[in-house]
Amino acid sequence: MIRIDREGGNGWPNPIMDRGRAAMTLDIRGDDGRAAALALCDHADVVIEGFRPGVMERLGLGPDILLAPNPALVYGRMTGWGQDGPLAPRAGHDITYIALTGALDAIGEPGRRAVPPLNLVGDFGGGSMFLAFGIMAALFERQRSGRGQVVDAAIVDGVSHLMTMFTGLLPAGRISLDRARNALGGSAPFYRTYTCADGREIAVGPIEPQFWARMLDILGLADAGLSQRVADWPATAAILERTFATAPRDHWADLFRDTDACVFPVLSANEAIRDDHLAARGTFVEHDGLTQAAPAPRLSRTPPGIPPSGDGSALLDRWTRTPRAEGIRR
Repeated sequence: MIRIDREGGNGWPNPIMDRGRAAMTLDIRGDDGRAAALALCDHADVVIEGFRPGVMERLGLGPDILLAPNPALVYGRMTGWGQDGPLAPRAGHDITYIALTGALDAIGEPGRRAVPPLNLVGDFGGGSMFLAFGIMAALFERQRSGRGQVVDAAIVDGVSHLMTMFTGLLPAGRISLDRARNALGGSAPFYRTYTCADGREIAVGPIEPQFWARMLDILGLADAGLSQRVADWPATAAILERTFATAPRDHWADLFRDTDACVFPVLSANEAIRDDHLAARGTFVEHDGLTQAAPAPRLSRTPPGIPPSGDGSALLDRWTRTPRAEGIRR
């Protein structure tokens, strides 16, 4: 992978995500930088750009220009609002995309502000993952046709697809997106977090009746008359709040460890690295003194490896010395 940076970098240095990427600093607004970028794209399988609509066309690097000499190219476009529509030229961020698609409104407790789930739902879930899937689909189709195409990935499109699980159930009355009645949004007593005696939290998720009954039995509340009915949610949650507040988080974690009650500690990122289950699976690995998530998903015949150390400069140097990159040296 070769990334083209502007002078000064992208402003978000990340020693894990940047590992193994070859980076070139080019001013693609100038003739020399544009020519170098064109030479790279002539031999690329995939090009990904994340500018506002029309910017790459104005720079002379739009899909029509790049696909002409390289018709097998897959041209990935990543935007928040999409390539067209009234908001296409507007600025935005993860929180604005998930706000407009209804995702943000459905998350949280009634009477409180919506809390953005980091930028996992929009940027990474609805954006990057959908772009990656679209690129892989285009590469798969190219094996049959020999032709590339443009992949238009908009975060608002991806998040709307992620919401289908919920919006698809609305007509059947199986779920509500009203925060006071949303079983998965943080209000239901059986699907939320509780603060423990030490200020840390425990995550409770026994949606199914048998798991709910198991949790109540372990808590000594089997005969307390607690119900999963929506009308009883406030009273039930209040009792559980008082119960979990009587002991520290790790007490409850130990109590529920070997059960199917679906009760687990809310771990910090540093604690997650040391968790017994994640350690047993090798979910995190250490490479060059940095702890990172292991490659995923896991492939049985061609397991992915960890990218090589360094910034990829050696890779770039080797690539530009090959005959296929002759245009870059001109």
